Amino acid sequence: MATLLYRLGRASFRRRRLVLALWLAVLAALGVATAAFIGPTASNFTMPGTESQRALDALAKHFPEAGGATGTIVVAAPEGERLTSPQARQAIGALTKEAAGLPGVVAAVDPFQIGAVSPDGRHALVQVQFAAVNDRVTDDQRAAYAKVGAGAEAAGLRVEHGGEVMTSEPEIGSTEALGVAVAAAVLIITFGSLVAAGMTMLNALIGVGVGMAGLFALSSVVELTSTAPVLALMLGLAVGIDYSLFITSRHRQNLLDGLEPEEAAARAVGTAGSAVVFAGATVVIALAGLAVVNIPFLTVMGLAASGTVAVAVLVAITLQPALLGFAGHRILPRRHRTARPTGPAARGGFGFRWAYIVTRWRVLFILAGVLGLAGLTVPASEMRLALPDAGTAQAGSPAREAHDLISAGFGPGFNGRLAAVVSSGSAEATGRAAKEAAALIQATKGVIAVTPPQPNASGTTVLLAVIPATGPTDAATETLVHDIRDKVRGIDGAQVSLTGMTAIGIDVSEKLSDALPVYLLLVVGLSVLLLMLVFRSVLVPVKAALGFLLTVGATFGITVTVFQQGWLSGLLGVDTPGPLVSFLPILLIGILFGLAMDYQVFLVSRMREDFVHGDTAQQATISGTGHGARVVTAAALIMISVFGGFVLLDDPIIKSMGFALAVGVAIDAFVVRMTIVPAVMSLLGDSAWWLPRPLARVLPNVDIEGEQLRAHLDHDATEVPARV
Repeated sequence: MATLLYRLGRASFRRRRLVLALWLAVLAALGVATAAFIGPTASNFTMPGTESQRALDALAKHFPEAGGATGTIVVAAPEGERLTSPQARQAIGALTKEAAGLPGVVAAVDPFQIGAVSPDGRHALVQVQFAAVNDRVTDDQRAAYAKVGAGAEAAGLRVEHGGEVMTSEPEIGSTEALGVAVAAAVLIITFGSLVAAGMTMLNALIGVGVGMAGLFALSSVVELTSTAPVLALMLGLAVGIDYSLFITSRHRQNLLDGLEPEEAAARAVGTAGSAVVFAGATVVIALAGLAVVNIPFLTVMGLAASGTVAVAVLVAITLQPALLGFAGHRILPRRHRTARPTGPAARGGFGFRWAYIVTRWRVLFILAGVLGLAGLTVPASEMRLALPDAGTAQAGSPAREAHDLISAGFGPGFNGRLAAVVSSGSAEATGRAAKEAAALIQATKGVIAVTPPQPNASGTTVLLAVIPATGPTDAATETLVHDIRDKVRGIDGAQVSLTGMTAIGIDVSEKLSDALPVYLLLVVGLSVLLLMLVFRSVLVPVKAALGFLLTVGATFGITVTVFQQGWLSGLLGVDTPGPLVSFLPILLIGILFGLAMDYQVFLVSRMREDFVHGDTAQQATISGTGHGARVVTAAALIMISVFGGFVLLDDPIIKSMGFALAVGVAIDAFVVRMTIVPAVMSLLGDSAWWLPRPLARVLPNVDIEGEQLRAHLDHDATEVPARV
């Protein structure tokens, strides 16, 4: 591996103009393809095999006019007044007629005709039914819907627009640029050179540009969820900068050791590049492994993000050495360009001092680190999962205003309405089953009301709207859904299924919770096997897997404390704490696994490199930590900055993902990899590198530390004089 990458790095350095031109051509071609083929993103979360999804499929097939997106316009009278006055009723009637005439709207229902008026007479709900599903409602149709009711407002009434149709997609803007700016500042401080920092950032931006352009170019044939591009951008930026940073740092060290730029770049790609390839492979495998959960939107998110990471790896090992060729010695700080080579760097600096301290007091650091992270894990035992609703939207947004007004006038359950779908082969059987289902559901504890049956044209499918007493993410609503399903399961002659956004959220959360232990076992087992292959050791992979579990547990605990329990949530703009988004834990495991293995590979590969080249296990641990501390610290700060930029977004899903990833990287890099890992490696000594002979014979030697490369280069150096 190291020898192959060494040759690739040398070739890229020599043909740097061609390599740069090819990558720019790829970026331009994909940019054109994006402009030509970009498609819409989806905000729906389909879950094949669940009852709620079967009900939606039945509606789409037999009752399409009821399967489109819905909107709810909330009208409220001033304090002390009622909507039953002639003027108010006239204004609401005009509003309903206006909504019914909107493009894309099938019908709008007058609240006085169906009794959708609050008991105090101050609030009313105008139900609006669109023909298309939410993802197919156009921006112009949403804008027109949001303007309905100007006449009612002029009459002194308050009008808020909510419902499914007001769901917005996360927007990428200036907040993420702040994270990139911080990353650039970290690079400048780390390298002490604008050329090195700028070149590293340029390399990463080209890589993420190629990855994102390719992703959007496929969006017309692959349904992307609205969060998939954001996740891909988040990871593509973070790993792109980090991978370029690792190769550039090794190249600069090689220059300081006296190598010529071409040889320095080739060796940097052969050694640090090997670590980049394996670290990137772990991220790609972990994210692509989300497909085993068999949840379409999660599979798309994982594949989209893994694609951008794969591109980042390719750019790092090809374009980066080409850019190093353009920079020459300017990659070094000015004070080092004219200085004579000093050979291998002296063992000084904070990294080496920290390594000496950690290895000397290793037992104390191990106990403190493990117990501290275990304590942070405790709140994770109370973690609840759900899909976000309008109650978690940004305060002041239209969806949030409508949600709060509905809760105030009608109760929280009106924001989490359920839908019972009754269907059979005959209208007569469906009618009987619908009456029986309505009676059973109405008698269920926690149900406020069941609306009259709404049949399709043939009468073979009937829709019953169910109003629960509690909100969409309330634990009591989850219990209610299961109670209703248990009661109607025994109805003969028809199939009764419960759906609606609330039921879908519950089904998604339960399926993901069931898949979480399986996926965690898969990821941990994968890490042990992969690291056993990389480091040719048994104890190093086991230690890495246990460290990863500590990272994940502590990250879950802190995220639950902030987003669910509300501690310090105001500082992050979380005004309404609640359950975590249902796919966050399983997605976080996949991403953090890859990133944790990044730091494991970068640090321990240097320890392994020094060990196989003659250092004692203790010396190799100190040397590996000392040499890697500055780069790993910079890499972690960059990732934290990039992920932290997404915390500033208003979207609750992206905000929680950015926060959890930033916290997870901080814990893994500084507590686990740079503290617990060297302490444990020092404690294990030579036994850390023990590998049973049967395994040693079976496992291929991938030479990530460049031992075979160094032997190859030494052999070439001795052969040249003989030929001369």
